[in-house]
Amino acid sequence: MQRPLQRLALLAALAGWAACSTPAPQQQSQAAAAAAPGVQWTVVVLYNQPKDTAAFEKYYAEKHRPLFASHAQEIGVTRAELIRFSPSADGKPAPIYREADLRWDSQEARDKGMATAGFKAVAGDLPVFATGGFTVLLGQKTN
Repeated sequence: MQRPLQRLALLAALAGWAACSTPAPQQQSQAAAAAAPGVQWTVVVLYNQPKDTAAFEKYYAEKHRPLFASHAQEIGVTRAELIRFSPSADGKPAPIYREADLRWDSQEARDKGMATAGFKAVAGDLPVFATGGFTVLLGQKTN
């Protein structure tokens, strides 16, 4: 299987896992208590250092962010934070180059958003420019 196809398969598996996972009864009651108004569910994309940072930034600004923006309403994201990490004090590049943190108000909204054609288009674009690789994490804000 080619590398981009492996990543798409990983994203599809994550989306399927999120849609089908059911916590144990004790976890459900804890989740219900924690799922008060304002609780946010998240998808975090961690981008490793790209092979060419200038090419990454050009594509990210001109192609990927507009692609995401064109699908944001369909995906249902309530908040998106994009971070570019600075070199360490000794000048070495950070192990993670960028982070995209996408938020929803409920797990159901996140799972529904991840199942959309728009989310799949945005996720499918990641291997095009993330030449250093990336990691996708699903989570819940806990503070």
